[in-house]
Amino acid sequence: MLNCQYENLAWNHSIEHSIQPHDENAPEVQRKNYFSPAHFYCVETICAPCGVVIAWTKFNKSESSTKILKFLKDTYPVKDTRPDYICIDKACLVLRTSLNNGAWEEWKDTSHLIVDAYHYNNHWMEDFICCKYCNPAPLDGSAPNLVIEMKTDKVVKYLKWAFNTQVSEYLNK
Repeated sequence: MLNCQYENLAWNHSIEHSIQPHDENAPEVQRKNYFSPAHFYCVETICAPCGVVIAWTKFNKSESSTKILKFLKDTYPVKDTRPDYICIDKACLVLRTSLNNGAWEEWKDTSHLIVDAYHYNNHWMEDFICCKYCNPAPLDGSAPNLVIEMKTDKVVKYLKWAFNTQVSEYLNK
């Protein structure tokens, strides 16, 4: 039987959950016994812009940048199949990790890491790497596929995000 997170059923023991800040690694959970089913930290998905799931995996203890990079490499082992843009809420952390461990040399010619709109709006001013390299809608013309020009009924031009960067977050609800 599957039960939702934080759902306490009468016949199932209650589980104490700690709230983990979004950009920090989760502490390892010690199990008291092995007679209950294992719990996974999260399910990571790769979705097309239309919302179709391309690939998914389970992360058991944390959603670390190195695990995300491995998942991307396992999903896209051939450079020709890699997407132009990879949108992930932790893109700035994944970018930092890939720069530090040398993985960026393998990805820099094929893909750009961008953050989702919610993440960008919440911390772009305090993070230079996020602002400069992970912007989901740069207005400097560096990513014309991410920003499109639209017109109102009165022919007033405005810029609009071309893709819903929150698409993979909908699966978690």
